[in-house]
Amino acid sequence: MRSSAGLDDRRKRLLFRSWHRGMREMDYVLGTFANAAIADMTEDDLQEFEILMQVPDPDMYKWLSGTIPVPDNWNTSIVRQIRSFHLDK
Repeated sequence: MRSSAGLDDRRKRLLFRSWHRGMREMDYVLGTFANAAIADMTEDDLQEFEILMQVPDPDMYKWLSGTIPVPDNWNTSIVRQIRSFHLDK
């Protein structure tokens, strides 16, 4: 897990929430992405990420893993960044 040292409170909260979702797979998917990207996220990215945190894990996991298509209303920049982060590995 990335150290939260040097991050503002908002980023610290998002980093923590990324690693403590309740579903191990989502902890990994969101946590590893947040480790790599949280420090450089724009204001828009942070807003989208905060909103995304409200989606139930099972639904989000299906979208991010490619099991089902991402619904149009959730196909945001941050969702595309997370998918790209994991699919390009």
